[in-house]
Amino acid sequence: MVFPIVGGTQDTGYNIENSYMIDSAGANGLARFGNNSRNGNTFTISFWVKITKLGTNIPLVNSKVEDSGVNSFTINHNSDNKLSVIGQPASGTGAGGNRTVALTSAVYRDVGAWYHIVYRQDTTDGTAGNRHRIYVNGVQQTLGTNDALDQNVAFNYFYNASSYPYAIGNDERDNAYGDFYMAEHHYCDGVSNAASAFGETNDNGVWIPKKYTGSHGSYGHYLKFDQSGAGSGTTAVGGHDYTTGSSSTIGADSSGNDNHFHVQGYGAKNHTTDTPTNNFATWNPLDARQGATFAEGMLKVTTGSSQRSYVTSTMAVRTGKWYMEIKSKTAAGSSYVGICNLENLNTNTANTLGDQVNEWRVNDDGSYETNNSTTNSWSGSWDNNDILGLALDADNNRFTLSKGGQWSNGSGSFNQANPTSYLGTYTAGNFMSVACGDGAGAGSVVYECNFGNPMFDISSGNADANGYGNFEYAVPSGYYAFCSKNLGEFG
Repeated sequence: MVFPIVGGTQDTGYNIENSYMIDSAGANGLARFGNNSRNGNTFTISFWVKITKLGTNIPLVNSKVEDSGVNSFTINHNSDNKLSVIGQPASGTGAGGNRTVALTSAVYRDVGAWYHIVYRQDTTDGTAGNRHRIYVNGVQQTLGTNDALDQNVAFNYFYNASSYPYAIGNDERDNAYGDFYMAEHHYCDGVSNAASAFGETNDNGVWIPKKYTGSHGSYGHYLKFDQSGAGSGTTAVGGHDYTTGSSSTIGADSSGNDNHFHVQGYGAKNHTTDTPTNNFATWNPLDARQGATFAEGMLKVTTGSSQRSYVTSTMAVRTGKWYMEIKSKTAAGSSYVGICNLENLNTNTANTLGDQVNEWRVNDDGSYETNNSTTNSWSGSWDNNDILGLALDADNNRFTLSKGGQWSNGSGSFNQANPTSYLGTYTAGNFMSVACGDGAGAGSVVYECNFGNPMFDISSGNADANGYGNFEYAVPSGYYAFCSKNLGEFG
């Protein structure tokens, strides 16, 4: 499956440089506390998000107290892939209690793209339908559930902000965490903004970010995620420990209000350059063959146990030259990497990568397979924690592999400083994807991958010739990272 690329075909002069990768397995999250005077009637929440897990409830933004009760406000990506706003408005609102205030009719399950989400509330508006609105990619959404707020009432949590956190990615009360990338997060206190304050449609009809020039109000914030680190010291709230945020940490507030966020579970890999204006490839959970699971921003994959299984990337190419790195955590006769034709995927559960033409698979013993035929001793072997480089040359319809920065010589060794020996050729014009997987009955294999944002520790730091990506080894001359800006130029 080839996904649409958001923000990669036109440079509008406004670029988002960083995002924060939130992963439930790592218990990642951000929260700010205090500010009793936040405006509960009128506010706007705007952010860009790239969802990395489907079929589960994901807390995008929420506020809940630690004690029992129903007081809360949440913006969720639900298990049915719809967006919901759930909360308890102040007393005197008719229905009262914790309830779904808004639920979209549309579903959002494209894991290869960034979505721009805006929740806009103004209960002072005399028109009930205008008191809360959800926009996705600039379009006001039709709501399957639309429980209009009474005029001039507020959500309870805004009145009790000293004990109600403004949390991103983590649910304080229920110890639930999200799985997504987030960028360009605005909270505008006392301000009702349409999506057009934060984005616009480019000449290709694609919704893209633009610089916000309005007010954040007295108690608002703006998170650019352009700083790194989690801070020092500990802020303990409700049984949860956060590192204390500041103007120089990942949760820095750039609105001028100094409403910095404290951080849970932060590591260097959580700070990424995968953004709405330069979208990087990941593995594709919609093409998770026979039980593969994903974590850490869809860059860590565990293949299904005792099955033939492999996974493909969210970006496919038919022109250009492309590079990525992958670390096999469990090799020893069970792991392989390669390329496949996304226009002719084999869905038979008895088949695996390399069983068809236009598929190439290199096994960890150095053999390769294509068209259900095996050839031995093409490269050297690899073992646990070796870093492999995958180079897909879609201009010449071929593929090659490196280990530890040395490329295969085609005769059983990794000993070339640059690519010289290739597997191919496949049929020109096909959309090709990189892939990784495990052999039948060999047990599961864990891979940590790097399409330009490493999920494993690197000791070096190498970008492609356009300055994109962060790789352990030098990117071969003429090859580029799998990202939308490069695809706009070469793909």
